[in-house]
Amino acid sequence: MELRRAFRLNGFLMLGVLVLLGVLCVVGLALIGNAENGDGGNGSPAGVVLLILGILAAIVVLTGFIVVNPNQAKVVQFFGRYTGSVSEAGFHWITPFSSRRSISLRVRNFETQKLKVNDSDGNPVEIAAVVVYRVVDSYKAAFAVDDYEGFVQTQAETAVRHLATTHPYQSDDNEGTSLRNGAEVASELTVELRERTLLAGIDIIEARITHLAYAPEIAQAMLVRQQASQVVAARSRIVEGAVGMVGLALDRLAEQGMVELDEERKAAMVSNLLVVLCGDRAIQPIVNTGSLYA
Repeated sequence: MELRRAFRLNGFLMLGVLVLLGVLCVVGLALIGNAENGDGGNGSPAGVVLLILGILAAIVVLTGFIVVNPNQAKVVQFFGRYTGSVSEAGFHWITPFSSRRSISLRVRNFETQKLKVNDSDGNPVEIAAVVVYRVVDSYKAAFAVDDYEGFVQTQAETAVRHLATTHPYQSDDNEGTSLRNGAEVASELTVELRERTLLAGIDIIEARITHLAYAPEIAQAMLVRQQASQVVAARSRIVEGAVGMVGLALDRLAEQGMVELDEERKAAMVSNLLVVLCGDRAIQPIVNTGSLYA
């Protein structure tokens, strides 16, 4: 079965019918009273029939009234059989003696617990995500799964675990996707969750990682590793810039003919400049007041 609209009528129209039935009951009572005052009998048969029919019909009409709030759906069952859903907000009258179950169509969000999972490199990490979703098919949400809210939470945790095991926490090279690539990971998680919750009539609007960290037992070691990587990267950048500056200095000296240096003096100059440019401490200069070749 699929989602379909339930039979419904305007509630205010049926409220008018209920008023007419009340008038019918009053007429029946009046006929019964006139008959008893006239001959002292048991009352008018027509009045009794009108009264009974009016009361029964009023009871039937009263059982069909429902109120649907905005962004809400009523799943209607008639003695166990699904007859349809009402999602239009307002005052309605549906099939009498039917049961109704309210399903919220509002946008919801929840955050998963912090899960401890091994990433693709085998490193234990802590990860959590926030999921934004809403019900788009009230029939599936009511009957395809036992509890659609619990179903979404369980599937979200399963998807987060699967995502963490298929990607590294941090990629050493620029190839591949790591868990720290927020936009790409969020898109992948959203697509996977949509596939997992489709059978429950759920639309996943967004899923995004909210917490990501190494597990406490390896956090300190990984911090040292990250710091070492940053130091190596910074030193590589410094050396690259220093070599360029030394080459530029030698080229300028050669172009302008300010001084002629043999290979040994060039090597000494390069060594001194690299020490000055690559050192992490301030260098104390020594001024040579004698001959360059002394």
